[in-house]
Amino acid sequence: MMFLLTVFLIHSSSIVSAATAEQWRGRSIYQLITDRYALPEGAATDTCDPGAQTWCGGTWNSYSIRNNLDYIQNAGFTAVWISPVNQNYEGPRTAYGDPYHGYWIADVSKTNDQFGTSDDLKSLSAELHRRNMYLMIDIVVNNVMATSTTPDYSSYFFSDKSYYHPYCPVDWGNTTSEENCWLGDQKVALPDLDTRNAAVIKHYGEWIQNLVQEYSIDGLRIDAAKHVQMDFWPTFCAKAGVFCMGEVFGDNSIEPVAHYQGPQSLDSVLNYPFYSGLVEAFTIPGPNNITALVQIIEESKQKFADTGLLGNFLENQDLPRWHNQSVDPQSLYNAMVLTFLMDGIPIVYYGQEQGFSGDSDPYNREPLWTSNYEKTPAYELISALNKLRNFFVNTTNWTSQQTEILTISPYGLAVKKGDIISVVTNIGSPPQNGTHIVVPTSYAASTPTIKSILTCQQWAIGAGGKIDVEYTKGGVPVVLVPASLLKGSGICGATKTSSTNGLQFSSSIQIMSISFSLVLRFALLLFFTLVYVL
Repeated sequence: MMFLLTVFLIHSSSIVSAATAEQWRGRSIYQLITDRYALPEGAATDTCDPGAQTWCGGTWNSYSIRNNLDYIQNAGFTAVWISPVNQNYEGPRTAYGDPYHGYWIADVSKTNDQFGTSDDLKSLSAELHRRNMYLMIDIVVNNVMATSTTPDYSSYFFSDKSYYHPYCPVDWGNTTSEENCWLGDQKVALPDLDTRNAAVIKHYGEWIQNLVQEYSIDGLRIDAAKHVQMDFWPTFCAKAGVFCMGEVFGDNSIEPVAHYQGPQSLDSVLNYPFYSGLVEAFTIPGPNNITALVQIIEESKQKFADTGLLGNFLENQDLPRWHNQSVDPQSLYNAMVLTFLMDGIPIVYYGQEQGFSGDSDPYNREPLWTSNYEKTPAYELISALNKLRNFFVNTTNWTSQQTEILTISPYGLAVKKGDIISVVTNIGSPPQNGTHIVVPTSYAASTPTIKSILTCQQWAIGAGGKIDVEYTKGGVPVVLVPASLLKGSGICGATKTSSTNGLQFSSSIQIMSISFSLVLRFALLLFFTLVYVL
């Protein structure tokens, strides 16, 4: 009896509130680099040059990320994606600096003590869950890091040479080479794990299962996912038991990226094709190619397994900041509306809301504390978009409704998802007399009120259900919702009901699931106990 009870308790203690892809569908994610988001109390704030490629001091602990979560939560985000958490290279400084970013993995069985202790990470996870937010961590599976192409493998978690593919430089465009050869170069090589090796598969499965359970992780962002054989991912993600979003970087055409979403691979991928379309359509100066963006949107519906789970973004740690590519703030605001209010999970890279303008790595990895965490116009726009999105996620079937394009013009387009109409333009900030977009809708002219949730302005519906959006005050985005549907939201003067966000709803599902699991396990325990006694 005591033996069975002990087994039950041990097994029950490993149960985690695993977040499914369906529960992630309504999330919005704030991505940060742990070393650059917030400093411990009392640390100097003027000593972080991203070009130096070294540590700046950000950590997981209560005086760093955990103590600055209000800034993220008050903007309406319901999930936080942090840098890889495992032990990195600890040798002399390399030609490309130090591993402040967390991607130069040495030992996945240990956490990175530069970011804090194991207890610090657990405390961060617990605090996010207390706030009804999800934790997503970045992971590196494809490779480890070395300072030559002939490393001493005994220093790694995967300590035998047989666990790795032999060194070869990548032949880009050749899938086999991209999967089996080494990323990096002669200065910083990235030895490639053989993910068809049975021992590697076994160890990785055990590692990710333990990591997710120990730190109550809700989702994984998988670095360099396309450099691992695709058939590795279903087994790996099943072991993790949580949502998996992969990076398929370097190919903006849809089909190669879409190939990595589905039961044969991953729940989700970062939506690089959509990003490239937004750059084409909205950067100023730029090609202003609305047609290319529309083609990407329509083709994505046909080729991706589920556009509602794709990760929509405008910036990340590998790309130039938006304001490095576009001089007009309205270009960011208009593009941002689409990342939030179309199919997909919106992701904001830290500093985007502050208008940071760094070029590619490492200059796009600025310290956030220099901004004083101000509530800029971009921050306020994000807050408004998250508030609307979270309300519709919790009160309607909005996430299951696919985006449709209502109209396009050379300088903008209008899209509709559920009952939210977004009208965006690439004309920029200067007023444009005579420039307008006529939006066809299904609303009757007698519809009481249509409101723009960004200005709370009322809009009239014209003959045939058309709405005329003019740009006499510049190219600001317009987000239209019937006022009757805002009741209970607290938006534009609407009465606010008790606050809910996406995680509170999904948490109830998780709690019911866990409760059922515990009841089932207890019933089995009772059954075996009776058998044992009788």
